[in-house]
Amino acid sequence: MKRLDLIRQAGEQGAVLIRNGADHDMYRNVMTGVMEPIPRHREICERLARKILRRLAAPEGDGGEQ
Repeated sequence: MKRLDLIRQAGEQGAVLIRNGADHDMYRNVMTGVMEPIPRHREICERLARKILRRLAAPEGDGGEQ
């Protein structure tokens, strides 16, 4: 997956850029507060991209609470 496509999809889920780094940029989902690094490669493998998007979309406190 292209990095720009990953960032676009993360933005659609509510993620915003927090800070730039040398190897990764940090994004935070403003609705859930979850932070996730996104590598600064042009191409990101599909498996990693799905994992990043899943973590950014995960609701906070989803741990089977009763």
